Amino acid sequence: MDHLRYLLLLAGCLAVTLPLELSGSRVYRRPARLARAVLPVAAVFLAWDAVAIAAGVWWYDPRYLVGVTLPLSVPLEEALFFLVVPVCAVLTLETVRRMLPRVPARARTERRR
Repeated sequence: MDHLRYLLLLAGCLAVTLPLELSGSRVYRRPARLARAVLPVAAVFLAWDAVAIAAGVWWYDPRYLVGVTLPLSVPLEEALFFLVVPVCAVLTLETVRRMLPRVPARARTERRR
């Protein structure tokens, strides 16, 4: 079961933020916009990870991985991390943006002080 731990954690992140989509954030309903926000950042971090792995700067404990490695020597779970976490962040951001107008302007001003 240890080999599924990383994947289960990522699934948990998606499960926890899924209600944000159901509350009207519409992030999953605009896949092109989501891809433009997530994919460039994921590509940079995948390259960074690949360089660090090749240089021996860091590695991954195979006990927590399913054993699928991408061509850049990056474990599948790590590549998914660079997709899942930003998606969860975008869901959270869009929900806050959508909900913020509901907070009276005076309450927002008082919180800043």
